[in-house]
Amino acid sequence: MGINLQKGQKISLDKEAGSTLTKIVMGLGWDPVKSKGFLGFGGKQQEVDLDASCVLFNDQNQPVDVVWFRQLQSRDGSIVHTGDNRTGAGDGDDEQIVVDLSRVPAGVKSLVFVVNSFTGQNFSQIDNATCRLVNASNNQEVARYNLSTQGSHTANVMAKLYRHNSEWKMHAIGENCSGRTFQDLMPHIAAHL
Repeated sequence: MGINLQKGQKISLDKEAGSTLTKIVMGLGWDPVKSKGFLGFGGKQQEVDLDASCVLFNDQNQPVDVVWFRQLQSRDGSIVHTGDNRTGAGDGDDEQIVVDLSRVPAGVKSLVFVVNSFTGQNFSQIDNATCRLVNASNNQEVARYNLSTQGSHTANVMAKLYRHNSEWKMHAIGENCSGRTFQDLMPHIAAHL
């Protein structure tokens, strides 16, 4: 079991993993709140569509690429989104972004992971929202961050992976904000670069 991150906490990925990480998975999981009974047409519970995205930034803190449900792979192929889950149904990760750290171009300084409610529900309507970082070589969880802060926000700037002295580190940002896609979150992301 990995470390449970607190908002603002920074960790060395290699130290927490106990070895040099070359490939990681950022997993996002969630469930719609069942007790509130948000009912849609026909008596069904309304589905919650959270989306995980990864924005790549250069040394000048300018975005150079993005991986999200409309572009499932970075142009260089080092980062791959496994697909859009529109319901949160099932156990475990509902969406995953796989990062081959050894292939991320040298000109990329940081990767910022965000989550947003595309369908517009706020986090008071979402249960068990977490993001986690997993060592892809052995499926061991390195770190976990609880996103289930109840509130009226519809998005969260989850975490930033960044290069520091030739090693990758992680900063659990956890900033609540509002927006339906990563584009809406760019001012919030910029504050953490």
